[in-house]
This record gives sequence, structure tokens and C-alpha cells, in this order.
Amino acid sequence: MKKIINAPEDFSSETVEGILYAHPDRLKALDGDLQILVRADDVKKGKVSIVTGGGSGHLPVFLGYVGKGMLDGCAVGNVFASPSANKMFKMIKGCDNGAGVLCLYGNYGGDNMNFDMACELSDMEDIKTMQIRVSDDVASATLQEKKKRRAVAGLVYAWKIAGAAADMMLPIEEVAEITRHALENLRSMGVALTPCIVPMAGKPTFSIGDDEMEVGMGIHGEPGIEVRKKMTANETVRVLMDKITEDMPLFAGNEVAVMVNGLGGTPLEELYICYREVFDYLARIGVVIYSKYIGEFATSMEMAGMSISILKMDDRLKMFLDYEANTPFFTNANR
Repeated sequence: MKKIINAPEDFSSETVEGILYAHPDRLKALDGDLQILVRADDVKKGKVSIVTGGGSGHLPVFLGYVGKGMLDGCAVGNVFASPSANKMFKMIKGCDNGAGVLCLYGNYGGDNMNFDMACELSDMEDIKTMQIRVSDDVASATLQEKKKRRAVAGLVYAWKIAGAAADMMLPIEEVAEITRHALENLRSMGVALTPCIVPMAGKPTFSIGDDEMEVGMGIHGEPGIEVRKKMTANETVRVLMDKITEDMPLFAGNEVAVMVNGLGGTPLEELYICYREVFDYLARIGVVIYSKYIGEFATSMEMAGMSISILKMDDRLKMFLDYEANTPFFTNANR
């Protein structure tokens, strides 16, 4: 294990401290708790709060998207480990602004269980909550079993849409409806070339041959659809796009937002090579790219690989996607 860290057990807390030192005008630890980050700026009274949570090791997910037009709070656990229900409850309570709290998070077992418990605790204190689980990964289950799918980089689109709707002072039921509408039009899939190493474990999360790639893996190293011999960038993109468009057909005249996301160990140049083929792939079927996001938005430590997320647009989603966002790792300038 070669990492520029101090003690492995301090990896998560020192990461948070570094983020807080870098962005004191935007973020703060709730009551000094390094597992809960909230907005440091003034929040509109009566605004629906959007919160999330999950394990460390995925920067900018989850901590990097707290700010105006996106998240109001985030609870984070150790690397690839869910924060506790009590931490989530503390976050919900600290972020409640009188209009309800929408818990918007990835469809993973520990997060599901702990958010369920946290919302039950919130209900006991008359804090209105709603939950939406993001499940954008087409590789993790069939369309018929969509509720079993896990979340990957599409989380960022969900937070952007929900955060904008909340900042427009819409009621929580409408914020939730808009978010679900976005998720119905969102699909993602990725590939991994190498595993990553969790600092406390000190060994790779999985093994893969030098001439192989894992197609459809999860951001914690979960198995994908298959292991293939390493493909070219164009071949890789076509495999992912074929799967995405099979699940969510696109037609001439459709407009989409595209995210080409690096998993932590892939050079930006390679992501642009992949975007080049995404652009050509969509152009061949007459689909227009409304906005594009190329870079690291949801990583998996130092895993080499990339994912593609496609959000099919309509006029309503364009309004929310274009709405101002200002967080440490995401602003409207990203597009």
C-alpha cells in the first residue's frame, strides 16, 4: 500500500479536517462533529432541506456537494462504511428548516437501514422527512428489478435537481416528485481497470488481470456484469452506451446531459478521449448534448476506470439543472 497518509485509522477524519480548513466560508462540522458537514452560509427560512450520507473514499461524493443549490448536509462514515443512524438523525435535526427534510442517497444496504432508523427517530420529534434512494446503475439489476440497482455517479444529478427545486422554495412533496422524475430519466454504467486499497485493510478490494477490465463494477468494488479483455476507449464507450440506451432508449431530437466520470486513478486526458466517442455515438443517432460534465465527480479511492451517466432532458429538468449551484466541488461552471 502506497498512499500519502498518516495513520490509516485517521484517514477519514483528516480528510474532513482538510476540507473544512480549505472551505470555512462554505462548510462547517455540525457541533464540531467531523462526521457531519453542513452549510456554513445562511439558508432561507422555510426551505426544504436536502441531506445525504455514505462512506468516505468517494470524493467529491459525498462531502463535496454541500452548498447553495445542492445539499444542506452530509453524514459520512469510514471508508466504504455507512455513517450510523444516530449520526444521520443528528444531521437531519441540525438541517431541519421547518419545511421538511428530503433524504436523498444511494441504494446501499447499510445506508438504507440507517436512514430508515434516522427518519423514524425524526418522526418521533415531529420532523417531517421523505426518502429517495438513487439507483442509476444499469449493470446491477434488470429494469424489472430497478429498485435493486445501486447508485453510482448519477447521485450528483439527483442532488443538483433536488437542491435547485428546494432552493426555489417548492414544498417537499413537489421536490420529491421532481427528483423522482429526474431519476426515471437517468442511467449510468462504468468499468474498472484496477482495484483500490482501503487504508484500514491495506490490500486491494478485488483482483483483476493486467490485460482485463471489469465491466459494470460498483463504486465499492462490487462485481460487474463480466470481466473482459481490455478494450480500446471507443470499444469501452460503445459497450456502456449500448447498455444504457437499451435500458433507456434515445431517439433523434432528444437532448441529454452527459457525465464522464473518473473513478480516482484515470487521467483527465483519457476521460476526454471517452467523451469524444460519447459525443460521436450520440451524434450518430441524432441526440443533442445539452450539457456535459467531464472529470472526477464520484470516485472510488485510487481505482482506475470511468463511468458514463446520461440524463434525458426536458424543459423542466433544464430549469433545475441550470439553476445556480455553489459548492466546494461543483458549480454551474462545471458544465
